[in-house]
Amino acid sequence: MVCSCGKKNCRDCGFIAPMSALWRVYDGIGAKASAGVVAIAWEREGGKVFRYDFPIPKRLDPAAEKFVTRVVERIAKFIVWSAGGWKLYLSGPDAIVKPVARAYTKNGARKFDYDFFTSIYGRPVETAIVPLRKMPETSEKLQRVKTVADGCRIGFDLGASDFKISALNKGKVVFSKEFPWDPRNQPDPEYHYSKLTAGLKEAAAALPRVDAIGGSTAGVLVGQKLGLASLLRAVKEKNPSKFEAAQNMFYRIEKDWNVPFAVYNDGDVTALAGMITMNRKGILGVAMGSSEAVGYVDPGGAMNGRISELAFAPVDFNPNAPKDEWSGDAGVGAMAFSQQAVNWLAEANGFKFPKTMKLPERLKTVQAAMEKGDGAALKVFVQIGRFLAHAVPWYNEFYDYANMMILGRVTSGLGGEIILETAKALLGDVYPEWAEKIDIFMPDEKARRLGQSVAAAQIPLIKKR
Repeated sequence: MVCSCGKKNCRDCGFIAPMSALWRVYDGIGAKASAGVVAIAWEREGGKVFRYDFPIPKRLDPAAEKFVTRVVERIAKFIVWSAGGWKLYLSGPDAIVKPVARAYTKNGARKFDYDFFTSIYGRPVETAIVPLRKMPETSEKLQRVKTVADGCRIGFDLGASDFKISALNKGKVVFSKEFPWDPRNQPDPEYHYSKLTAGLKEAAAALPRVDAIGGSTAGVLVGQKLGLASLLRAVKEKNPSKFEAAQNMFYRIEKDWNVPFAVYNDGDVTALAGMITMNRKGILGVAMGSSEAVGYVDPGGAMNGRISELAFAPVDFNPNAPKDEWSGDAGVGAMAFSQQAVNWLAEANGFKFPKTMKLPERLKTVQAAMEKGDGAALKVFVQIGRFLAHAVPWYNEFYDYANMMILGRVTSGLGGEIILETAKALLGDVYPEWAEKIDIFMPDEKARRLGQSVAAAQIPLIKKR
């Protein structure tokens, strides 16, 4: 297999088995008469379905069978964290699909995923092995968002370590402020509600009135209901009786203000901001912050309603890759494109941090070292750039995009430039066909000034009086 540094079977880098490299193993299988197929589909709310067909040889020896089973399980995991889902459909040889079905059960290997999506949809996750002719087809309901800047608007963007609120009067930003908070460690949902409400009131004071509120939030949304988001982790674990109240916070705020209100996944708002400012469509936005946040606007300028929580979706096939501390799974996006990635890569390259130092401060330490030309810091950002190059063709298996926009605190400063340059160079060297198709870029100053809170403010439609 090709390593993230471009070498075959290299053991020098942490990212030794990118998922994209697997596809080269299967080159041409789909065109062979002897090929078989494993079909994987997840159904989610409203009958929406995402399906993926994976070609396999009809004859597999036991070792190859085990390998293919692992690949199919990784695909099933990617789809559920990309699209969401409460029911997994599988079709293919029993020796391959039965172990995958068992993994997505209450006591299976993917117990975390089972519990997460059971919580989101309010029903136990189901699995079904069916003949290929009975597999559901992909069915998604696209939503085109027409952004407008009329009237007096407020927009918020909720992150794990701070949230930002902006106020707009006829398109002009008249208030913008970051508010520090620590939602992940707060078991009382009143903390989340009161903090956000106080920020909204401060922004409202800068306007003659409030006509609409739009929001961007980390975490999974089903409608305007928060799923098992990291923002509510402490509520779920330490105060479960109040978890539902925490999930319904946005409905409560909408009722308080009684104006047009809309909240979207932060990744989708990021992609939307890119579309607004840069006049591009078919954008996959990858925000590298406290975790990985991903959003998508399709080539027609529409959002597809997927959860796009790729922080938990696999990008590295190496079972010995670093594990995400929450899900317990190895090789997921959060360990490649976030402050968590910076942390483990920095420690692997000799950085030593006080145990009490939190990830944002660790990131700042590495970024400061990068600005001074530190070689160990350089390796951190080069490696993230390698990860990114390998993710481009893999992500394109599930998202139709021509533009990948990277942003977030990890991409700030010289480190971000190194990530971008490395990703583009490796993409051209290892995947030249993809380098021609996909433009990786960082938002320009206009997009940076816009920000997610300002973009979110422009989403709700104000009713004509």
